[in-house]
Amino acid sequence: MQRRSFLAGAAALALAPVPARADTVKVRIGVGGKPLLYYLPLTIAERKGFFKEEGVEAEINDFGGGARSLQALIGGSVDVVTGAYEHTIRMQAKGQDVRAVCELGRFPAIVIAVRKDLADTVKSAADFKGRKIGVTAPGSSTALTAQYAMLKAGLKASDAPLIGVGGGAGAIAAMKKGEIDVISHLDPVIAKLEADGDIKVLIDTRTEAGTRALFGGPNPAAVVYTKQDWIEHHAAATQKVVNAFAKSLKWIVAASAEEIADTVPPAYHFGDKALYVQAVKNSLESYSRTGIPTQEGMASVLELVRTLDPDLQGAKIDLATTVEDRFIKRAMG
Repeated sequence: MQRRSFLAGAAALALAPVPARADTVKVRIGVGGKPLLYYLPLTIAERKGFFKEEGVEAEINDFGGGARSLQALIGGSVDVVTGAYEHTIRMQAKGQDVRAVCELGRFPAIVIAVRKDLADTVKSAADFKGRKIGVTAPGSSTALTAQYAMLKAGLKASDAPLIGVGGGAGAIAAMKKGEIDVISHLDPVIAKLEADGDIKVLIDTRTEAGTRALFGGPNPAAVVYTKQDWIEHHAAATQKVVNAFAKSLKWIVAASAEEIADTVPPAYHFGDKALYVQAVKNSLESYSRTGIPTQEGMASVLELVRTLDPDLQGAKIDLATTVEDRFIKRAMG
């Protein structure tokens, strides 16, 4: 009887939910297209349990585009955002003290491609005038990259309409239906369209070589950013969040593309796991190794933002105020 009671008690304990850490904090995180590989470190932190290990109850809100995530942060409906580094520069210029606390992507990993049936006439960004360009959302990094490519090719940023197509299946459908002529987007969307023969790639910033070809140097992409005021009032929570992302970056660098594909939700594969594995391989070079953007990269993004926004050309922006790196330095050891 005693043995039976012991086993019954042990079974009950095994089935009981793991109690939350006494110091668990709830953090609302905004993201603009969670299935995209641009935001893979967020999904890994969630799926591998790194948030829970650090005592973070993460409430993840997917807004379909980076510009909308930023709006949510400024509006107060999220505490932290995984989004493009350039948003910190724009906010600093507007007097909003928004800072990156961890770099996720050291290269943008954005690909600009033309619909296959237009490849003979649209051969470079110089041919984008009047063409409908699909982006995750106007104002997001995919949109800015397309506009920057046009400016470098001698066009105006307003020479082509930007069409928000979201971060997932909607973007693929828009290209397949002919609703857009050009797409500025990320894997696995790009990998799917390329494998199906729907597009021809013109610009590829998934690699260092491709990033330098467009921007002339490194160009930090996705970061974790938040308001400085939130950092000051929630230093412990900030450290917990950054710790989780640091674990995620380390895990991604050590993992195989197959392990990553097995970890993300099956829906992220768009019905083709092998294709997703290839998409991961295409993007692995882009993830940050240190969690800290380089000075050269930050200056490159500042140049991009100033080129696109005349209001910022004369603005004094201290790049040191766009990054708060003490948390990631502590997390990375």
